[in-house]
Amino acid sequence: MSGIESVPSAYLSIGFLAILGIIMPLTNFLITWVIRPKVDPARPHITKSYLLEGYEVDHSLYPRRLTTFECGSEPVGDAMIQFHFQYYWYAIIFLVFDVAFMFLVLGGMVVGNATSPELAENSRESAVEDAKMAMMILAIFFSTMSAGVWYVFRKRGRIYI
Repeated sequence: MSGIESVPSAYLSIGFLAILGIIMPLTNFLITWVIRPKVDPARPHITKSYLLEGYEVDHSLYPRRLTTFECGSEPVGDAMIQFHFQYYWYAIIFLVFDVAFMFLVLGGMVVGNATSPELAENSRESAVEDAKMAMMILAIFFSTMSAGVWYVFRKRGRIYI
């Protein structure tokens, strides 16, 4: 073979991995559904296994099993506490800058291609112009984002939603 794969054979491996990615979790769900102990409908506090004969556990002996687990400590207070919306703002700002730095990496790749020594001299000028344009667009993007973050941090404790 010449080393060139046909298009259907390239998609065949992707399709195989997609099918495998669907079958594996479904198989795990099915196996755990079959193996796990089931609740006896007549006695809801008893679980028994149909695979292990004689395996029965009476959960009424363990009243703490319905409580929240906090690293071995006794749970204090209610589990449903409310957070101020300001904390969500900080999380959103983090995610925005996380995505923005991916764009910065792409800009660095464009500049790296423009300064590549293997590039022909006549195409180097157009590559440098493309890199300058890409860096200018990234600078505008980051300055707009920085202005938004400055606005949010300027309000500091006054974010009321």
